[in-house]
Amino acid sequence: MAHMVAVGLALLIATVFLISMEYALLRSNMATTMQIQMRIMAGNIAQALVVGEREGAFEVLASLAEAPEIDAAALYNMQHSRFAEYVRRGSLPQSFEVPVVTQAQRKTDLHKSEIWQPVMYGGMQVGVLYIRSNMKRLYRQLLWYIGTTVTVMLVTLFAAALLLNRLQRAVLNAEERAGFLANYDTVTDLPNRHAFNQHFQMLLDEAHQRRGTLALLVFDLDDFKVINDTLGHDVGDKLLYLVAQRLVSVAGKHDTIYRVGGDEFAMVLNQAVDVENVEAMANRFIRSLAQPIMLNDRSFYVGVSIGASIYPYDGEDAAHLLRDADAAMYYAKSRGKNNFQMFSAEMHHKSSTRLILESEMRVALEHKQFELYYQPQISLPERKLVGVEALIRWNHPQRGMLNPSNFIPVAEETGLIVHIGEWVLREACKQAMEWKEMGLALRMSVNLSGRQFRQECLVQTVTRIIEQTGMDTSLLELEITETVLMEDAEATTTRLVDLKAMGMHLAIDDFGTGYSSMAYLKRFPVSRLKIDRSFIRDIPQDADDVAITTATIQMAHSLKLEVVAEGVETNAQLQFLLEQGSDIIQGYLFSHPIDAHQMTEVAMTGRVGKG
Repeated sequence: MAHMVAVGLALLIATVFLISMEYALLRSNMATTMQIQMRIMAGNIAQALVVGEREGAFEVLASLAEAPEIDAAALYNMQHSRFAEYVRRGSLPQSFEVPVVTQAQRKTDLHKSEIWQPVMYGGMQVGVLYIRSNMKRLYRQLLWYIGTTVTVMLVTLFAAALLLNRLQRAVLNAEERAGFLANYDTVTDLPNRHAFNQHFQMLLDEAHQRRGTLALLVFDLDDFKVINDTLGHDVGDKLLYLVAQRLVSVAGKHDTIYRVGGDEFAMVLNQAVDVENVEAMANRFIRSLAQPIMLNDRSFYVGVSIGASIYPYDGEDAAHLLRDADAAMYYAKSRGKNNFQMFSAEMHHKSSTRLILESEMRVALEHKQFELYYQPQISLPERKLVGVEALIRWNHPQRGMLNPSNFIPVAEETGLIVHIGEWVLREACKQAMEWKEMGLALRMSVNLSGRQFRQECLVQTVTRIIEQTGMDTSLLELEITETVLMEDAEATTTRLVDLKAMGMHLAIDDFGTGYSSMAYLKRFPVSRLKIDRSFIRDIPQDADDVAITTATIQMAHSLKLEVVAEGVETNAQLQFLLEQGSDIIQGYLFSHPIDAHQMTEVAMTGRVGKG
């Protein structure tokens, strides 16, 4: 009610203000119109006044009959004698003193408006024209405006009342929705992380008071990202909902399943907790999800890795218990996934090692401990060095030279890969331009990680690095893995087109490990496919790998794409790829990755390994 009174008062004030403004405007317009008419009439009547032609003056004044707002008019000479007059209603005073005017004068009250206009002839004043007008027309216009404004105000007030009522209902619904969203996940309808944190802390407090135990189980679906990447997030969300329902059915009525992350769930057992029944419960979840889940007429098999920690043995607060359960879950994944692990001190050590590695990587970036090595790329059949692939190494101050497999997975998880990737691209571009100045025009291939490629500012970042290093983009090739490219094919196409427009080459790395369709391959503006080393390793002995590699080369050539075969280590592999028409190869048969100095020597001498 208070809101409506406030709205009504605001509208009333606005209406009074508008009416006042309109009244002032109408009076101003009326006066302006009258002054214009009088100037015209004074000009028309001046000659009649000078020559004493009263009939002409009366005729001019009689034309005012066309203006219903004019009640009376009179023309006076310089002796203040009335020379001619016109009266529609009322009368002119028998006598009154005509003011001496040199310019128009106006007097207005609520009933009438009087104007005295000097009459000029030959640059000299010869008389005064007087006109009296009524205010009826002004008040009629004002009344119409008042009626319209009040009607609009009432309609607005009514609409405001309806809108305010709807807004109040919307706010109430929004508050209810906000309360739901604060504690529940919209995809699975399960309690969310916020609700979990509150409930878990309450259970810990109760367990502490009764000196009891409880167990925390953390679930993480195995390889669920592949489903999102290949089938889309809509299908992934539907599958998550079905997985959640299955977990709930196993947990029963007394235990609550929470969705605490993308494909992560949690549950707290606070009754009859011991290692045996925790393990039994975890295995029931694993067996349940081992059964296929039907969605869109397809069968999905979803594995789950489960880790558990027990209060008070593994920790006495929520943070420690969560950390320990997570460590156990990651250990379950490292042991082949789709299994259960209880927390142990050894897992804590591995978790701590991971945190230390993350911290050391940040220091490595600041202290320039990373180095680039280069693996030659050889064209077939002429076996000519045509390019190199830039590969990162970490010159660790205590552990020596580390390969990417020792730190890149952690960099991907923590997001440090974005900064590391930018450093790699910048250093590779610098090296490529150094070689170009030496007359060595080698194509520089640089890998983009999934996190890098998904960055909204990727194109701007690449552009900035190219400008900073003066890189010749015709010598730059960016490699993106097939799986990353297929995450969002539409956005991928746009991003690839923007990069291609800068003049660089684009390659699909690890081809054959993802799920590319021919339609998207035709749309992606790529120049090369790199066959994953896993298909090269066992050729020509493995018939399946032979068939896959042969088909890939033929398909790429049909799309006018070059083929780069990775991981070539034997002459038999080389001979097979040569026969199948592979365009470029790289691998240990020719050279291990070598530092910039060694690569410079190789490029200048033209001798590449033993191949």
